[in-house]
Amino acid sequence: MKQRLGYLALPLVMAAAFTTQARADGETIAVFTKNQTNPFFQTVRVGADNMAKSLNAKTLQYIPTKPDSIPEQLSQIEDVVVKKPSAIVFTPVDYKAMVPGVEKINDAKIPVVNITDRSAGGKFVSFIGADDYSLGLETARFLLKALSGKGNIVIIEGVKGSLTNVDRVRGFNDALKEAPGAKLLASQPGNYQRLQALQVMENLMQSNAQIDGVLAANDAMAVGAIEALDGANRKAQVIGINGTKEAIDAIKSGKLLASGDYNGFAQGCLGTMMAIRSLRDQPVVKEIVLKPTVITKDNYQPFDTPLEQRTCPTFEEASKLGAK
Repeated sequence: MKQRLGYLALPLVMAAAFTTQARADGETIAVFTKNQTNPFFQTVRVGADNMAKSLNAKTLQYIPTKPDSIPEQLSQIEDVVVKKPSAIVFTPVDYKAMVPGVEKINDAKIPVVNITDRSAGGKFVSFIGADDYSLGLETARFLLKALSGKGNIVIIEGVKGSLTNVDRVRGFNDALKEAPGAKLLASQPGNYQRLQALQVMENLMQSNAQIDGVLAANDAMAVGAIEALDGANRKAQVIGINGTKEAIDAIKSGKLLASGDYNGFAQGCLGTMMAIRSLRDQPVVKEIVLKPTVITKDNYQPFDTPLEQRTCPTFEEASKLGAK
């Protein structure tokens, strides 16, 4: 499977729909993502659009205007149930709080595929996601290896209680347990936001004279931490997660040590593929958990590719991924 990643800057949309250049008589797939601030979800949306277009379907994008807003996503579900798209590709903003919303979709008899964050309840055609624990574990191991297993470390977490954050931070901490020479100074939330992470990092630097490594639960926060370090004229090795274009550029310039990737483009492609195949009474893969990749200065080239130049996986490739 081609696992090249990159970033395509598209105009922001405010919880509104846009339509791909697809046949007017194709199925309509409503794609729910968590926010428009994290470039990872842009890769998901472009992957979904690409797959829909290749299968002569079209997409409607549902994005909360306030990042990760539970009330707003619940309201969007009310809207989509009324509009009755052919199927839904769904990333919950909160894996527990959105279960009642999923149940409404189920009651409306609209097929739904769960991607990225596994929902705590509801009925789905398929699940397409990644192992966030392994993602955190492997990226943290890479940082600790670069630091020869020692040094003062800080963790900048995502949204407390979110499934991705819980698993990534658990992976970070388990990697730290493998390196007794490393010391965890602090673990604080930056809520997956660059500016909040910048402020957290500034505060951490004021209370800690020496910080050698930063484990950030996404790339946006890693970039915020780097900006804080630069502003204070201090140095530390920083890693992020998501494999965004901003992260790739930072790796190329030497600002960022590494970024864990779990292929949002493929998640968008595969989720949309399974939704459309279920509508056409074709076989589907019930579950695909993509393996993480740690992107570094030694292997970033395949990920430094514009999204519009990428190709979605085939069903045969999806079947192999689902069998692992």
